[in-house]
Amino acid sequence: MPTAMRSGPYRLYFYSNERREPAHIHVDRDEDSAKFWLDPVSLARNLGFSPRELGTIEAIVLGNQGALLEAWHEFHGA
Repeated sequence: MPTAMRSGPYRLYFYSNERREPAHIHVDRDEDSAKFWLDPVSLARNLGFSPRELGTIEAIVLGNQGALLEAWHEFHGA
């Protein structure tokens, strides 16, 4: 699970076996987890984050969308 970046308490990462799915990022903090599609940025799944915290995470993903997409394509060879 390569880490693409860290922002505050959040770890943003990819799974290596998900190249058949559209570009996305997983985000964890403690026991909570979410998955965001990267193009366009939208929530795919939430396991435990509050709506307020999801807004914070979405802002992080949006602010780094280009770099995260580049990292996705570089890692998955697309």
